[in-house]
Amino acid sequence: MGYGNYDKDAYREITSTRVDKPKEEIFTQRTLFGPMDPRGLKVRESRDSDVHPNSIGIIFALDETGSMGDIPELLARKELPTFMETLIDGKFVADPQVMLMGIGDATTGEAAPLQVGQFECEAGLMDKWLTGIFLVGQGGGNGGESYDLAFYAAARHTSMDCWEKRGKKGYLFVTGDEPHLGGVQADIVTQLIGKGPKQGIGMAEIIKEAQKTFHCFFLIPDQARRSYKGCEKVWRAVLGDNVICMDAPQDTSVVAATLIGLTEGTLVDLSAARKKLAGLGKSKAQIDRVIKAVKAYAGTLPDRGSSGDDVGDDAGDEAPAPKGGGKKPGRI
Repeated sequence: MGYGNYDKDAYREITSTRVDKPKEEIFTQRTLFGPMDPRGLKVRESRDSDVHPNSIGIIFALDETGSMGDIPELLARKELPTFMETLIDGKFVADPQVMLMGIGDATTGEAAPLQVGQFECEAGLMDKWLTGIFLVGQGGGNGGESYDLAFYAAARHTSMDCWEKRGKKGYLFVTGDEPHLGGVQADIVTQLIGKGPKQGIGMAEIIKEAQKTFHCFFLIPDQARRSYKGCEKVWRAVLGDNVICMDAPQDTSVVAATLIGLTEGTLVDLSAARKKLAGLGKSKAQIDRVIKAVKAYAGTLPDRGSSGDDVGDDAGDEAPAPKGGGKKPGRI
């Protein structure tokens, strides 16, 4: 998948009709959307084409439980077009292809804990998968969500020309506000997909497997949710500075785009990121928040540090390196 072309005017026209609509009129699925049902899932493909010769696969795995429904809603109202335009207009990458997933809690009998779209670059098709996510709205009560399913699907059920032809990794952004549940449970994968691993896979192991083909990030939406159930601490133990703590959920798209630019080297450092985002019309307040969120990760990359950027020196203090022999994943 991933053929066609992105038309920002077409996407802006779609989102302009949603300004005053309630969430329930945007996300109309009340059951699992059939094309996103993972049963029988083989691979989701991100492919080059004549108009997209340098495709790069990007996955947003969105926590669709009650406490996290604001991010899918923000993306549907405004922020997914913002993400695409930031990438394309800013020349962060040439040919982005986006796949949307929904992630819930498979251990509590939730109706749709794994929902898998397709890689797309056309506005209408991306919107189809985004608004096709069933916002189950449950979650809570058992200490975490089934985020492991996002890493498992990315690792074992995707095929991307960026990796297979050029050795370039794609990007996986998982949004959430709870800890993971320890790893992949073989019986759950078999139940959801129809064929699973012979035994369970620990969380660190499945993340490492996904990192072979993806730059993996966990995005916490705001400061209030960093310490909820020990969320940040649990994730830093397996992802280091690839855990990104934002100040506001509406920064999700710009933070993700900036992480891509820094990793690709199209943003050479944080000062360049600040200038680029200002040139793309982002407000100073948002730019400050974004730079703060990505600062610790940028420090793990060669020549991607602050380079004189004037965001407070303590911005990275909230993202310490993991203890006990952990490492900062950076560009692994």
